[in-house]
Amino acid sequence: MRFAFTKEEDNFRQEVKEFLKNELPKNWNGVVGNNLEEGASDKEWGFTLKMREKLAKKGWLTMAWPKEYGGQNASMIKQVIFAEEMTLARAPGRDGFGIRMLAPTLMIHGTEEQKTNYLPDIAAGKVQWCQGYSEPESGSDLASLQTRAVEDGDDFIINGTKVWTSSAHRADKMFILVRTNPDAPKHRGISFLLIDDMKSNGIQVNPIIDMADRHNFNMVTFDNVRVPKKNLVGELNRGWYVGATLLDFERSGVEYSSRCLSLLEELIEFAKTNKRGGKLISEDPNIKKEITELYTEINVSRGMSYKIADMQSKGEVPNKESSMSKLLGTVLEQKVADLGMKMLGLYGQLGPKSKHNKLQGKIEQEYLSTVSATIAAGTSEIQRGIIATRGLGLPKG
Repeated sequence: MRFAFTKEEDNFRQEVKEFLKNELPKNWNGVVGNNLEEGASDKEWGFTLKMREKLAKKGWLTMAWPKEYGGQNASMIKQVIFAEEMTLARAPGRDGFGIRMLAPTLMIHGTEEQKTNYLPDIAAGKVQWCQGYSEPESGSDLASLQTRAVEDGDDFIINGTKVWTSSAHRADKMFILVRTNPDAPKHRGISFLLIDDMKSNGIQVNPIIDMADRHNFNMVTFDNVRVPKKNLVGELNRGWYVGATLLDFERSGVEYSSRCLSLLEELIEFAKTNKRGGKLISEDPNIKKEITELYTEINVSRGMSYKIADMQSKGEVPNKESSMSKLLGTVLEQKVADLGMKMLGLYGQLGPKSKHNKLQGKIEQEYLSTVSATIAAGTSEIQRGIIATRGLGLPKG
């Protein structure tokens, strides 16, 4: 793997930096919370959509797409550079569900009619999708899902419940895994459907407020919801493999190190200008040691992300490597938040609404929101299992 960037890649990084400098408000400090988009307030969400449209016009949303679908077929390194700079700037506007997850899945498994109907609006940043995967009794063991879809003429009728559905309260559409054959082995009998209207009769979205007092997650119930059969992606009862394809696009890595670095740099500046016990916090040898160790680990995480991109650019599949990157990155998010609590002391417990907060209440938000970092998108236990079996060749069980 090469650790140097080409002239073209350096120029692209600078172009992204200049764009963000011009488009983000003066003294922009990002959306408070671990997720820049899903945890945003209504006002921040409006700004997110405006930024998304601008990114779409630049062609940056779809730079990873093949040219036949209006993309740039950009290199993996270029994609990582874009993701890194957006995250370092805490800039909203990217579309993880539509652009990064569903669209590539449709390109592989979708019909020509589905591609024609859905890809243009996704590319233009005009539609918000959400993901109907997890259920009250089906999280890490996703194949045990029980939401049913029964054939009825030209439609499927859906009944069941999905939970932890990010952005469902703002979504226009949903891609969903449902059980279409209850008698088949659990990895069989699952189908992948597209729901065109989240306001359809029978769909109810209930908010789940997290510890950081953010409305990100939702519980979505389906009561005899009709979906046309033409919205089936891939083969009937073979949706597990379509869903697995989508998860391959979900998991990346550079956002973890970028989020950590952005917050760590703020903490370093705070330590240089604030005192505790009559001395600058930056003079505390224990704090200095933790900062140094975290900075090193963050750069290791960043290097792993570029290693994964390098592998993908060569046509290799970074399976265990992606799990290693996810495992390290989410643990680091928790470590940086924990360091912030140590440095701010009691001020670390004050959120954005307190007039006495420090660092705009970010530490309280990060500390609470990163509790779930090692659970979401595959728990740390799942990642360790992948590393053990596929990386070290250890037996399952």
